[in-house]
Amino acid sequence: MTSPAANVTGSVSPGIVAATDARSPGGWRLRRPTRDDQDAVAAVITAKDMADYGEPDYTAEELATDWDELDLATDAWVVETDSGLLVGYGVTSDHGGRHVTIEADGYVDPAWVGRGVGTALVRALEARAREHVPLAPPEARVVVHQLTNGDDRAAAALMTAEGYAPVRHFWRMVVDLPDAAPPAPVAWPAAVAVRACAPMPTNALTAAARERKAPDPAVWAASEPERRLAHQALDEAFLDHWGSRRRTFEEWSRRQARYMPDPSLWFLVEDTATGEVAAALVGGYRDGGGWVQTVGVRRPWRSRGVGAALLGHAFQAFWGRGVRRVGLGVDAQNPTGATRLYERAGMRVTRDYAVYEKELRPGAELAELEEE
Repeated sequence: MTSPAANVTGSVSPGIVAATDARSPGGWRLRRPTRDDQDAVAAVITAKDMADYGEPDYTAEELATDWDELDLATDAWVVETDSGLLVGYGVTSDHGGRHVTIEADGYVDPAWVGRGVGTALVRALEARAREHVPLAPPEARVVVHQLTNGDDRAAAALMTAEGYAPVRHFWRMVVDLPDAAPPAPVAWPAAVAVRACAPMPTNALTAAARERKAPDPAVWAASEPERRLAHQALDEAFLDHWGSRRRTFEEWSRRQARYMPDPSLWFLVEDTATGEVAAALVGGYRDGGGWVQTVGVRRPWRSRGVGAALLGHAFQAFWGRGVRRVGLGVDAQNPTGATRLYERAGMRVTRDYAVYEKELRPGAELAELEEE
């Protein structure tokens, strides 16, 4: 398999267009990033977020962590001007590891919008996505998803021009908790009880965890048995969600602990009669406030008020720590009615993200093939 050219400038390469922009004082080129580009890439992302939302949405630390699991030589691009200024960044990932859904994300410095940089990135990312097609299971449908700001009309026009169609919207929702008094007491349904996850023993923490300089290493991560309970419950709870896939415990745990390391903000709801985990919530901190990374209720316990009670419990925990704003992300077309639950809890939509899709190979959905 041949990868797209590592550097493209002023010419056309299969699936990629990158040329000197006659409207700009100089040219630019696509190339692969190196670790030395990390700060410049973070600056491009921050500039884009500030233009879109008025505040950063992705930290330099998150970028560094993501790059630890990324092959920069195949899955990422930067756009660099003739003067050496980075003005664009794009990245792809194989969602699920089966080569059927390739996720792409691109950023263009606002000062360089309208100069062809975004088009070049979209095409470069798509070219990389097409390399996955022959690796996908036979007969499986293969698609590429490009994520954009749902309110960005220029991005929508670009996606449409490149043959993409909007297929999903995701919202960021937030709630402002009261200053003077805690949130209202939680009304728990009968036959369930909530508890925080137990922490990993201090002597079991890895050197890597200690290097993160957590305020208290003893609460850096939940113990493995507790994490397994949360993983099992959440994995099952999200089976009927769009684009969901089963993740191994190791993969899921690594990602959750990376961003949400404090188990005192991880909650399990147990059925008091059977001891089964009915629901789970993984919480932590993001953007200077509280953040609900994942919350889910298993099917047998839905429509009983468990989700609302669990969310309210998390709000009380955050309030007790001095946090007055809590956010989360949700599929706007969530089939379980999560958006309505969050709205009833006082949360409001602050950001809209659109997912645009292009089919790279027709076929059956992977889940359907695996059921046969």
